[in-house]
Amino acid sequence: MRKLKYVSKFHQYWLKFKRHARDGKLPNLTVIEPRYFDLKLFPANDDHPAHDLANGQKLVKEVYESLRKSPQWNETLFVVTYDEHGGFYDHVPTPVREVPSPDGIVGPHPYFFTFDRLGVRVPTIMISPWINKRTVVHGPSGPTPSSEYEHSSIPATVKKIFNLNSDFLTYRDAWAGTFEGVLNVQGSPRTDCPVVLPEVVALRETSPNEGGKLSEFQKEMVQLAAVINGDHILKSYPDEIANRMNVREANAYVEDAMSRFVEASREAMEMGAPDSTIVDMRPSLTSRNP
Repeated sequence: MRKLKYVSKFHQYWLKFKRHARDGKLPNLTVIEPRYFDLKLFPANDDHPAHDLANGQKLVKEVYESLRKSPQWNETLFVVTYDEHGGFYDHVPTPVREVPSPDGIVGPHPYFFTFDRLGVRVPTIMISPWINKRTVVHGPSGPTPSSEYEHSSIPATVKKIFNLNSDFLTYRDAWAGTFEGVLNVQGSPRTDCPVVLPEVVALRETSPNEGGKLSEFQKEMVQLAAVINGDHILKSYPDEIANRMNVREANAYVEDAMSRFVEASREAMEMGAPDSTIVDMRPSLTSRNP
């Protein structure tokens, strides 16, 4: 996704999404990332602790209502899913057999994890005028007897729905169950889907703590931004870069990293660089002793 040919695909949600939905210009696949840093003017809406869960529900409401009013509504499948289960108890054992490693990579010492099992279940909600009322899906019917629904089911389903002739991304999405069967394409789109969802009530009375320490996940976001930004070659990478930032500073760093990368990529395109080029950034931090 860092190749020049993909740079124009990135958009700021708050600037473009509603307009694209209203004008019927959403692409075949749209991926929306929530806000991961809790700021006073722009509260986090990613449902991670200790963020206000109401903001995450407001995001879902906003996206749904934008899609519902879009001329593309009858062509829409809105998928809401999570990267974790939230720490709640799950009585269903995690699958540990016949789960292929995505790429054969083995984790580092001391565990040498082989990535050949799945984790705890996560909730997933699918919304479409092509889904019948009260539809609940528990498991796939293939492509193998051991296949399960998991995160790589999304690219696997996209490949199947759009009949893409490209190879699978990994062994895992080749194995994962696809969910196109949830759509009742033999009928007609429903017309009873609500246009407006109920208002969301705030759950937290305190304001965001912009000066607070970063969560482990937020530190990982900073580390990813450092790779884009070129700061990963510094001695302070990976731990010191994130450990010395608070929430406000980390948000500014991540946004700046992405802005610098996009700007540099556009300049490379203007200079005639091949669309397969990946721009390598130079370190942005003041301490540049690699």
